[in-house]
Amino acid sequence: MEQIKSGSDALFILLGAVMVLAMHAGFAFLELGTVRRKNQVNALVKILVDFSVSTIAYFFVGYTVAYGTTFFVGAETLAQKNGFELVKFFFLLTFAAAVPAIISGGIAERARFRPQLIATAILVGLVYPLFEGIAWNQRFGIQAWIKGATGAEFHDFAGSVVVHAVGGWIALMAVIQLGARRGRYGREGQIAAHPPSSIPFLALGAWILTVGWFGFNVMSAQTIDKISGLVAVNSLMAMVGGTLAATFFGRNDPGFVHNGPLAGLVAVCAGSDLMHPLGSLVVGVVAGGLFVSMFTWTQNKWKVDDVLGVWPLHGLCGAWGGIAAGIFGSKALGGLGGVNVVAQVIGTLLGIGVAMGGGFVVYAGLKALMGLRLDAEEEFDGADLAIHKISATPERESNW
Repeated sequence: MEQIKSGSDALFILLGAVMVLAMHAGFAFLELGTVRRKNQVNALVKILVDFSVSTIAYFFVGYTVAYGTTFFVGAETLAQKNGFELVKFFFLLTFAAAVPAIISGGIAERARFRPQLIATAILVGLVYPLFEGIAWNQRFGIQAWIKGATGAEFHDFAGSVVVHAVGGWIALMAVIQLGARRGRYGREGQIAAHPPSSIPFLALGAWILTVGWFGFNVMSAQTIDKISGLVAVNSLMAMVGGTLAATFFGRNDPGFVHNGPLAGLVAVCAGSDLMHPLGSLVVGVVAGGLFVSMFTWTQNKWKVDDVLGVWPLHGLCGAWGGIAAGIFGSKALGGLGGVNVVAQVIGTLLGIGVAMGGGFVVYAGLKALMGLRLDAEEEFDGADLAIHKISATPERESNW
């Protein structure tokens, strides 16, 4: 029975890892559909290569920083218990690699390729696992301190703060260091709109992410005996709440409509194991409205050229989700309890602080040492030709 249990757990978390791995295709197509046509190839290449760099960084450094586990032992040791620890690494890697995938959407269309790969290695190897270890592995005694001060630990079941807020706030630092795309904002305050290049591809990316998210959330239980139907239904309710709110507040704009479910799912991650489905619906509605309003404000009022709106989508909705877990996870609002709003605020602010500090140091350092963005001619031609020497739809086809 023990062998069956361990094998089932390994299969369960492996299926979760594969579902979250598939979400990276969603990141790729969401960015591909949003950017201009001359940057579509770059969107696809970035996500795949960033994932590969993330794997190396997390395998050799990041997983050890977060969990104190090293892989420098014999294969016989690694394969014990049907290799559950190895598959767990795979699963958690897909979470870690989501951070540079989030950042990619914010810095699209003007970022150089190699500096971003270096940033990915540092962020996934050091910055992200620092907070991951604090939130999910009791590192540095911070969770014990929060519990002593508030009566409860910071709770983030599936990464509203650990993954999404951290990724979104790092992305904000990167976007600020890069500056806006050339021609996006005029000297006299005029704004040049860059509409999505392909609504169908944008929608495809959103759908892939939405489907994969149920592996992201439900399988964060990590073992089959802890699987919860409540997590699945809460994720569903937040998803539809985000969609409907984004549809209403975004006035049927398809870009907002297809990012709405993502906003709801980002926000529900933290408390999806605790909240009542009605609470999750409210969390999703607030997240959908928050994304639409803050995307518009960020782009038009503050003139921060965050191409896919990853700061409002992941950074702000993730922070809202961390705090919402303490509100709607309480027994007073139909939740299971065991959470504290003050603890949630402290943990959320800590995650934002780590992200902003780490993101600023990494991107400001790279900017000073080697530069971050394409030159004017390269940006005009597009990242596809400037970096990869081919466009998504070459005008000249070979005769052979």
